[in-house]
Amino acid sequence: MDLTEKTLSSKTVFQGKIVTLLVDQAQLPNGRQAEREVVLHPGGVAVLPLDEEGNVTLVQQYRYPFHQILLELPAGKLDGDEDHRLAAARELSEETGLEAGELTYLGCMLASPGFSDERLHMYLARKLSRSQSHPDDDEFLNVITMPFDELCRQVMDGTVEDAKTVATVLKTKVLLKL
Repeated sequence: MDLTEKTLSSKTVFQGKIVTLLVDQAQLPNGRQAEREVVLHPGGVAVLPLDEEGNVTLVQQYRYPFHQILLELPAGKLDGDEDHRLAAARELSEETGLEAGELTYLGCMLASPGFSDERLHMYLARKLSRSQSHPDDDEFLNVITMPFDELCRQVMDGTVEDAKTVATVLKTKVLLKL
């Protein structure tokens, strides 16, 4: 069966600084029509900075939609058509003050493909050196360092719920066989 849905019409109902919301009419594989709400997002990056002692640097950040502070990997959105590798280095530096001598691409994930086109690119950062962090004006963070094993435990027991962090941690664990 061909599962493809064909866009019949598309209407922009919201244009924000980060996302655009479309309401589309789509033709389903059975010929019927359905409304599809689509969030357009520029994409983003997540970076797992792992030092020689096996420690990971993370950030605590208040996430308004959930009204709670979450523990996450350094991450951020792409600026326009910015190369995701450059964005990863930029976000790591801005949020933690770390510079990576080695960035390993771990692939990308579709953050929430049921309604958004966001692609999130994941990186492992190694050979780290410290500089000064310089978060965006509207970004307030606590920088936290913990052993990678402890972060893995928190991912597995559900303490860490952030999808980009969970996926990047598990990919790193498999890649490095830790």
